[in-house]
Amino acid sequence: MNKRKEEIPDIVFGVRAVIEAVRAEKEINKIMIQKGMDKELFYELKDALADKKYTLQFVPQEKLNRLTKKNHQGVIAFISPVSYHTIEDILDEILAAGDEPNILILDRITDVRNFGAIARTAECSGVHAIVIPKTETAMITSDAIKTSSGALHKVPVCKTNDLAKTVLFLKNSGLRIVACTEKTDHFVFDATLSGPTGVIMGSEENGISKELLALAHQRVKIPLLGTIGSYNVGVACGIVLYEKMRQLIFE
Repeated sequence: MNKRKEEIPDIVFGVRAVIEAVRAEKEINKIMIQKGMDKELFYELKDALADKKYTLQFVPQEKLNRLTKKNHQGVIAFISPVSYHTIEDILDEILAAGDEPNILILDRITDVRNFGAIARTAECSGVHAIVIPKTETAMITSDAIKTSSGALHKVPVCKTNDLAKTVLFLKNSGLRIVACTEKTDHFVFDATLSGPTGVIMGSEENGISKELLALAHQRVKIPLLGTIGSYNVGVACGIVLYEKMRQLIFE
């Protein structure tokens, strides 16, 4: 078990190794820093991170020790195996190609395997890009890549500091924003999903935030006959994206 932890391919540890990753402009999901780490090393790392917009987490030493048994010096960086994009650039590319934007927006989807499965479905159903928040989201790791069957190397992922602001940008750019939520009487099969669209899917625990729901042109739900309150978000996403694809091809 310890050997497996030491071979995790998505982390870089040690102050100078992390600094070199920063200087090389590697895509970094987040950096964990040990609380109370050696001051001299901390200041060296702090200088390297100046003006950088990385997600930093200050954690107990024990948490870092569980990730690697090697000398981490109080810092571990999680490296993304994919490069992130900006939705503004992706939207320009879509429009320049003469296509109708098909954007998937994920609000607080934190399970890595769900995220990977959703990316696979997105690629199969013609989604141009996936938009995620900078925080409260699953990290793109080798496990996510594997679960997506490589789709995360094909579908651009756009990280944003303000998901609501990004949704508003898409809305003002002419996209119809559709939120998938049980808080509505309208079924997805009755919704208009053809044309430029941004589909919002929320977490199983918290759903879609009120702020994003307020921005949606339409709220839709999937019929339920059983007693469990909702579908797995990956399954729900598949149903919604299939319906959008069906409307595009057959209507």
